[in-house]
Amino acid sequence: MKSNPEKHKILSPFLNRLAVIFADIDHAYLTSSSYYNFHCKGCDENCCMTHFFHHTHMEYFYILEGISELDSTLSASIYKKAREANQQSISSIQQGDTVRLMCPLNSNGICLIYNHRPMICRMHGIPHELRFPGKQPVFGKGCKAFEVQCEKKQYRPFDRTPFYVSMANLEKDMKQQLGIKEKFKKIIAQMLVD
Repeated sequence: MKSNPEKHKILSPFLNRLAVIFADIDHAYLTSSSYYNFHCKGCDENCCMTHFFHHTHMEYFYILEGISELDSTLSASIYKKAREANQQSISSIQQGDTVRLMCPLNSNGICLIYNHRPMICRMHGIPHELRFPGKQPVFGKGCKAFEVQCEKKQYRPFDRTPFYVSMANLEKDMKQQLGIKEKFKKIIAQMLVD
């Protein structure tokens, strides 16, 4: 991001809007996870090893901004790990195996760009709902760590819908501004290799 000041100038207002959306997500998540007294520490099923697809160019640009704030040695190691993870992912898929690889942004259990992590990384773990116009709500359960810690707690509504709508609107505005036509669907390792 720092290497192209003109692009950063164009993206900056969109990145600022994304930071506001993410702050809203973090607040809603903290409120719900506090109700359940849920935490991720000591989880055997580290979600940083989940083969999550990310669906917005905005999150890609935000990740790049986060990496650009790291020192060059650390960012170089991230790109190296991304290349290795991408190759391992391709190999696992070709062999029909489930992909379980550590995210290249994770170092010793810590996200190196925690403040710039994508949306699903901010919302994963607790029960939630999505509401589509004219349809019944779709409910998702919590992760396995949640089930172990909080199985007896009554569901507290955590509606992801407004966040997805805000993200979709931001992505649309940004794509119009930059003339981007293609859709986006990549894991983090793919983002950092392409």
